[in-house]
Amino acid sequence: MIDTETSENKLLNFLKENYPTVIRDNELKLDELKAILGLPVDEKVNGYGLNFVGRNVARAKYAQKSEKELHLNTVLSKDIDTTQNLVLKGDNLDSLKILKTHYSGKIKCIYIDPPYNTTSDEFVYPDKFDKEEAEVLGLANLSESDFARMDFSFKTKKSHNGWLSFIYPRLLLARDLLSNDGVIFISIDDNEQANMKLLCDEIFGEENFIGQIIWRGGKRNLAKYISVSHEYILFYAKNLNSIDKNNIIWRESKIGLDEIYKQAQLLLVKNKNNFLQASAELKKWFKNAPEECKQHEHYCNIDSTGVYCMDNVSRVGGGKYSVINPINNKEILPPSRGWTFGKEEDFWTAYNKGIIEFRNDDKLPVFKRYLKDNEFQLFESVFYKDRRASSIKIKELFNGNEVFDFPKDEGVIKKLFQVFVSSDSLILDFFAGSGTTGHAVMQLNTEDGGNRKYILCQIDEPIKEDKPAYKFCIDNNLPPVISSITIERLRRAGEKIAASLNPSAVDTSQNLFSEEILPSGVRGLDIGFKVFDSVEAPRLAVEGEQIVMKYENNDTLSRIYNMIFSIGVDEPTQTPETVVEGCVYKIGTNYYITNSEKVNSDDFSNAIKNASTGSATGKVFIDGWTASLNGTLQHYKEDVKIVF
Repeated sequence: MIDTETSENKLLNFLKENYPTVIRDNELKLDELKAILGLPVDEKVNGYGLNFVGRNVARAKYAQKSEKELHLNTVLSKDIDTTQNLVLKGDNLDSLKILKTHYSGKIKCIYIDPPYNTTSDEFVYPDKFDKEEAEVLGLANLSESDFARMDFSFKTKKSHNGWLSFIYPRLLLARDLLSNDGVIFISIDDNEQANMKLLCDEIFGEENFIGQIIWRGGKRNLAKYISVSHEYILFYAKNLNSIDKNNIIWRESKIGLDEIYKQAQLLLVKNKNNFLQASAELKKWFKNAPEECKQHEHYCNIDSTGVYCMDNVSRVGGGKYSVINPINNKEILPPSRGWTFGKEEDFWTAYNKGIIEFRNDDKLPVFKRYLKDNEFQLFESVFYKDRRASSIKIKELFNGNEVFDFPKDEGVIKKLFQVFVSSDSLILDFFAGSGTTGHAVMQLNTEDGGNRKYILCQIDEPIKEDKPAYKFCIDNNLPPVISSITIERLRRAGEKIAASLNPSAVDTSQNLFSEEILPSGVRGLDIGFKVFDSVEAPRLAVEGEQIVMKYENNDTLSRIYNMIFSIGVDEPTQTPETVVEGCVYKIGTNYYITNSEKVNSDDFSNAIKNASTGSATGKVFIDGWTASLNGTLQHYKEDVKIVF
């Protein structure tokens, strides 16, 4: 048992912040600590927490190096030279490991909708396990029955053990990628909700659990017992203390305000900034306004600062002092409950700010409560959005083709991002599906002028030939896999969003409270994406008596990007500048060289010299898989780094 009542324990704090899985129920989990240290672990050791067959296998898979690398797909990419969005095709376990080198601690938000249907034996993700791998992973004391159980677990979705073994290493990698003030949302249903909650409590720390959001999506009339009309979204922070220390506040905009602001602006322009007349017409407008606006009907006054309602200054109660009306110099006694402001100096400070208004009579002054100061509220844990809307919208996007079953609604995901994610955040979804997350990011950027970027990962899951999506892919010369739908949705959604952008119809030349009007333009909207395919990384193999190199990817630019990903110094979304075609490229002051046998001595020398020039010293990296170990390269071996 760990004593937390005594003075601060720095080691305990370090473990909680960096390795929360080793602390559970205020106890140190020795088997988990051994797994992190790479020591042999008995698969059958039990303790408090979520125990499942394959747990230590999954933990070891998290630590294994990926045998994949990325190949730039120029055909499927859009705006390849300018975009900062990424789409990685392939098993997300490999993709997350590749991303980890550069993006560890840099992702502000992760949203995932993992597969959680347990009614089928078909499971597309290729996680596997055998005795040879057990030895590599350092697992001990496994009997034949243990292997048999694990073999079953990794092959079927009907096993909770298999599903947990599948999701566990991916969530561990997700935690590595999150920034210290980052958050993760996980959509889940009743099949695995309880297990997922326990697993996330362990991985992220139960002290970082923020809440469980319930999305009501409408009735399901084919239900056998009860109509389950909701799904869950688990919500965790990487480090809730960091969010508190950084004074990050999450609030949701009250609906209907945008329309009120726009109407008030139009009335001001129409009435040549006559505030009284504009207020009178705003009162009339509310009678036929949309319902979401009518709930704010008391905000019907306008001045140069904004839209406000009038409230009695004594509504809350406070000081018992009297005040002199500055208009007629008459004394006004405090009401029976006292003034809202406890101290007289606070009262006059508020008056000087223009939020207290006296009249030329004996009545109490009024308090101006501005809508801009009261337009946000806490996000509620339960909300309704018809799940059918998402299917209808994606069908329209694909010209009437039903290309995806049960897609998530970009409106739901956009709502989460709008409240909990800052406007310049990097967002990751490693179960991209139909591309909802990317669509939501682009749509939200359009609406608020944000500069959010996304990284999507989607496995090339084959589409069955009897599905409409299969015919769509064939008719459009696309590979019949789910990632084709992901990418095509991003392309179509981005083009539709770009086509919808028009200048604001509101005349803002006389806008007296412009901060209350939504942005009318979007700066540098990014509707592009770089697509990368997952392929086997080069490796040495023995064929007969010969050592040969197995090498599937010999595309020059892809070799450069793989160095960028594996080194982790430069942002992989950047486009490398060509120095020597097919050989030498640069980003900033860093040089990347492939096919080095084609690089002459002068080019090597120039790269090394230029990388070392200036205040920001760069480096020279050479692709080891294409390096020629000749005299030229040997001459510079102290000045360059070979990358495999």
